[in-house]
Parts: sequence; structure tokens; C-alpha cells
Amino acid sequence: MGGKLAVFLAIVGGALFPLIAQADPRPAIAMHGEPAYPPGFTAFRYVNPDAPKGGTIRFGAIGSFDSLNPFIVRGTPAIGLREHVFESLMARGYDEAFSLYGLLAETIDVPPDRSWVTFRLRPNAYFSDGTPVTVDDVIFSLQTLRDKGRPNYKSYYGKVARIERPDALSVKFIFRRDPGEDSADREMPLILGLMPILPKHIYERRRFDQSSLENPVGSGPYIVGAMKPGSQIVYRLDPHYWGAKLVVNRGQNNIERLVYDYYRDSNASFEAFKAGLYDARPEEDPGRWTSEYDFPAVRDGRVRKIAFETQMPSGMKAMVFNIRRPVFADRRVRVALTCLFDFEWVNRALYHGVYKRTQSYFDNSELSSARRPASPRERALLAPWPDAVTPEIMAHGYEAPVSDGSGQNRANRARALDLLQQAGYRIANGHIVDGKTGAPLGFEILVATPSDERLALVYASMARRAGVDVRVRNVDSSQYQGRLDAYDYDMIFFDWTSSLSPGNEQSFRWGSEAADAPGSYNFIGVKSKAVDATISALLAAQTEEDFVSSVRALDRVLLSGNYVIPLFYSPSQWVALWSRVKVPERTSLYGYRSDSWWADPQQ
Repeated sequence: MGGKLAVFLAIVGGALFPLIAQADPRPAIAMHGEPAYPPGFTAFRYVNPDAPKGGTIRFGAIGSFDSLNPFIVRGTPAIGLREHVFESLMARGYDEAFSLYGLLAETIDVPPDRSWVTFRLRPNAYFSDGTPVTVDDVIFSLQTLRDKGRPNYKSYYGKVARIERPDALSVKFIFRRDPGEDSADREMPLILGLMPILPKHIYERRRFDQSSLENPVGSGPYIVGAMKPGSQIVYRLDPHYWGAKLVVNRGQNNIERLVYDYYRDSNASFEAFKAGLYDARPEEDPGRWTSEYDFPAVRDGRVRKIAFETQMPSGMKAMVFNIRRPVFADRRVRVALTCLFDFEWVNRALYHGVYKRTQSYFDNSELSSARRPASPRERALLAPWPDAVTPEIMAHGYEAPVSDGSGQNRANRARALDLLQQAGYRIANGHIVDGKTGAPLGFEILVATPSDERLALVYASMARRAGVDVRVRNVDSSQYQGRLDAYDYDMIFFDWTSSLSPGNEQSFRWGSEAADAPGSYNFIGVKSKAVDATISALLAAQTEEDFVSSVRALDRVLLSGNYVIPLFYSPSQWVALWSRVKVPERTSLYGYRSDSWWADPQQ
């Protein structure tokens, strides 16, 4: 059976010993264990394999765009390019933690230590202009994304030490192992399996590192059919799409035309949805979800509200301290400012009580360190850095400050003032000032959306009651992105989403090297040997137990640093759909998948 390791027997001293040889090429791979779907499966369980094709679905987007290149730091790319136009070597299965199935690549081959990976391309795969996908395109993609793409590509693909061509359809990547590393990064074969593949003959002639509105060319199911810079992009199903009959695509890519219309803000977008100008609206505002979806189309059944349940970690939605700024250098200051956020009152007064407080970067999953003591494996991993985790978090996990919900928050404010005094501040004329210089304690919160601005203003009021001068600055989306890329802010709101298989992206979010790389997601500016070590451990983990222990250890280190003010999460995904949009009966582990929706041909 394909996928089993070839086993040979050797006679040594009269005994038989199994020798593990090179792994056989196989059509799928899992990060840990075996893929959920066996060879020859007919469709993913979270799709309707018999969904009708055709029709149009319109979506709403917020803001604007000025680029059709989603792989670089410069510019704001149009929504949907990576998902609809560009394909990877393999496709992800979304009802398991992290497994990949052949897409552009027919098979994948890795040894037991995952020190290299070989992909064999499908001979019938080609780009939308009819040019075949070749090994040259795969190599060009890695080199171009590594050298000219977003910093995360350099971080991932820089681990490739050497590339070989076993034959005309195969490409082999041998991974670099740095001095002192005990094993290879076991996620790298899967990371390369998800690498977007670019047509060399197109992009070698373009300035790849420059923002551009040149028409993109990929091998994916859609092509850009029309585009109005900043306001609308239309994707049209490629009638000659090479992979239409692949099992990993069955029941997906059902819509003939996908239209994304851009709106100035969420309020304008909501009014457009109510008027029927677009068909599907994910909702993030609990007040709106609970009280404003009572317009006629909802009452008469033309619009339905669906709460999709997921089994995903919550991720970390938070107010983020930029610890590159001196004002946030002292952990006690960060803890104090966290105490001033009154979640219980905010949840009741602003969000109808629907949210849960985030207690972990991986809350709502087994990867979370919340509400559990550190295991012996975690303690052993963290032993070289005895001060990296607080005794409280080591003993039972992080606990966010809790108020009585009255809005007074007296106990937490008293604790905050005590911590600030320990950090060298004092009270003068109702303001918190530096005990030596007399400079007031204050900072700016940078926002770009009305919802973030509202919460920032509420927090600013809470902080001012304690004598801390917090200012809120609202900028447009392009300026906001530019300041994020340059780390030019004191505090921002950000939502680091999470999966059941965190991996290399953790280095891009929290790794020391990413802290100084423009455009990374290390918005905090974390530089911690304990963080780097726990990330390395989760990447090298060979068993599920080692992996979970490594993630929990990372969680404890990040929480002990008090680098963010944890906010909240919803246990469900809220989506409103006009009746013509149909969805499969089963939801994936990761939640809803809009690429599996279809349009009712009768409407």
C-alpha cells in the first residue's frame, strides 16, 4: 500500500532487525500521525459533492486596495487573490488539525526525520494562460518569495539548503539544520506543500517587489475578470481550469462569478447588505448581530442568520503593547495597564454579554495552558529559563483581572496604582508621573476602524480615571498598514488567529529575528530566548504529547510577559446570508468554508 515505509530485514548475529528505508511517495501527509482520508477518498466531508455550478455571489469588503500582488509588503492587495488565483503544491484538509492532500503535486515523499521532501508534479497541471506547471516554476516561486516576498516567506523558505531535480516532474528540497539543532523542522515539508506557485515566464518579467495592478496569472480555479482599483474586484471561474475534477476540489469552486465590493466602513457595508447589494456578510459586531438584524428580509426569511460552530483555538485578539517604546519596557507597567481594562463591564455594556474573556493565545483548545498546571514535560523544557514564566502561570495558567461589572473597577485600579508605584511612578495632581523626571505616563492607541476606535475610547476613559493619559488616533487603512509595517505606534489592536497545528508562523509572530524585520507580525517586539526555544521545540516535536507540551510552554512564556491586554472571543462564527446562498450541512473543524458554498439556481 502506498505510503507505508519499506521495511527490509537484515541478519545480524543470527537475529532479524527491521531497517527503515526511504518513505514511499504518497498522495497525502499529516503533521502528526496519519491523514484522516485514505487514498481513493471521493470528497471532503464538509462539502456537498453534488453542489450545482454557476451563478454569482457578491461579498462586501472594507477599505480599499491598490495592488494585485498579495505576496509583498508594499501596497494593499485586493481580497481573494491568494485563495482564488494562486494554488499550492498541496491542498489542506479542513476537518483535521494539519493534513495536506495532493493538488499541483501528485505525491509527496519524506524520510522519517523529514530532513528533505520531494514533490512530484501532475503532468496535466497548467496555468490559466495554458502554460504547463514545471519544476522551474516551483524553484522560481521559492526563490522569488524568499528574496522579494513578505518577511515570513524569507523565514520559512530560507530553511531550504539545497534543491535537486530527480526527474523532469520532481523537485527535492533538502533542509538546512543550524548548528546545535537536534532535529529538522518537521513542519517544513508541509510549509513547502502550501507554497504558492507562480508562473516563472510571467513574474520573471515583472518587478515582483513593487506594488502593481498588472493582471495576476496563476493556476487556480479563478481568473480576475474585472477590476476597479480600490472599489471592486471580480473573479470569474476559469472554464479551462485544469484541476476541476480533482477529488480535493470536488464540491468546491461552485460559483461562476465572485464579486467583492468595497465599502468605506462597516456601517456602510451593513446598509448595503440590508439593501441586497451583496449576498454574504460575516458579522463581528455582537450588538449588531443581536439587535440590528431585524430588517424585513430577515423577518420574511430572505436573509438567514447562521452561527457556525468551530473547534478552533480562539487565537489572541488584544490591545498590543509595542515594547520597543520605552513607556512599555517595564512589565509592571504593562500589568497595571491590563488591570485598568474592565472586561466584565465592557462585555455587558457594549457587547450584550456574548463574548468570553481570552485567557490564552490558544484558548478554547487542548493547546491552551489556561486552567491547568504545567506538566513535567513543560517544566523540563522551560528549566533553562527559570524566570521566563511566573510562578502563578506555571501553577495554574494565566488569569485575566476580574471586576464586579459595575463599571467602578476599584480593586483592579488600586492594584494598578500599586504596580505603577513599584515601577517608579507617583501621583501628582491627579496624574501618574515618572518619579524622577516628572514626565506624565501616557501613550497613543492607533486605530483604523470605528469598532476599534469605540473600544479604544472606552479604555482611554478607564485609564484617565487612574491618571494615565491615553490618546486615540484614527487613520485611514493605507496609513495604518504603513505604520504597522514600520512598527510606528505605541499600541494597536490586533487579532492573531490560531490553528490546531501552530508552526512556523509562530516565529514570524514572536521570534527574535522577526522583531526587527519590517512587515512581520511580531507587532509586540518580543525578543526572548525562551520564546525562541519553545517555538523550536514545537517545530521539532515528533509526538502529539511533545507538540502539545511545547505549545503550552510557549503560551505560558508569552502570557508571563504580559505583552498584550487580552480581549475576548466569540465561540461561534456569525454569518448572515441571503437565501440564494446555500451551504453544506456539515461545518469543517475550522468553521465555514465559503469556497464550498453554491448559489440556488432557482433564485
